[in-house]
Amino acid sequence: MQAFLKIYIKSGTFSINTDSLHSSLKSITMNKTITVSVADGSNMNAYVAIPEGNGPFPAMMVFQEAFGVNAHIRDMADRLAAEGYLAIAPELFHRTAPPGFEGGYEDFSVLMPHFSAVTTETLEADSKATYEWLQGQGNVKKDKIGCIGFCLGGRVSFIVNTSLPIQAAVSYYGGGLHTIMDRVGKMSAPQIFFWGGKDKHILPEYVQIVSNALADAGKDNINVSISYADHGFNNNDRAAYNPQAGAEAWGMVKAFLKNKLG
Repeated sequence: MQAFLKIYIKSGTFSINTDSLHSSLKSITMNKTITVSVADGSNMNAYVAIPEGNGPFPAMMVFQEAFGVNAHIRDMADRLAAEGYLAIAPELFHRTAPPGFEGGYEDFSVLMPHFSAVTTETLEADSKATYEWLQGQGNVKKDKIGCIGFCLGGRVSFIVNTSLPIQAAVSYYGGGLHTIMDRVGKMSAPQIFFWGGKDKHILPEYVQIVSNALADAGKDNINVSISYADHGFNNNDRAAYNPQAGAEAWGMVKAFLKNKLG
């Protein structure tokens, strides 16, 4: 897990990534929570991490697991900001859960009412509102926007890539992707898909359906199955965390985003 030194001052919270201070001043980020208006009339909180400097920056939308915009998701936004991307993580359960909701990893029954209430239509509305917020920011490169997501968010990342004009997308162990591959022809950007070879939730035949659909549609993609990784391998707060797989996947993500977003 990357170490961050939190400095609290009146104008905001600054996070210093102490693992990479030697490499770049981009490792200093400013973090804040904003509220975004969605087209259906609902209001959605989002965590934003902003690189040091005036920009304009390429931007990344960061989509949560079923556990909310928790420490892991905020950390991923911070890590992206440390690489020079303005990152925003919207709270996808905002219609049924209070602002700032976080669920534990042990009892999924607490999460089910919120998870079950999410639909493709609400995900499209929330991601569109997030994208439009980014388009309205003076410090964002409007033609250099991507997304990344984990589990539920991995599914959202694909939905976004088939509904918005983004330039790069990343899905970590996206649940249920094999059921929505009828959307594959609408992909606007290259996408990385990460899978865990030990994942009992996303079976090899599901991964094959995704792979075949991408090939049949002729869409640019990187499809990576890590044989020694389980579902949730990137999350260092979960028992399934695999530091080697997490580091290797993150290295690929950084190279991919640098190539696609610049």
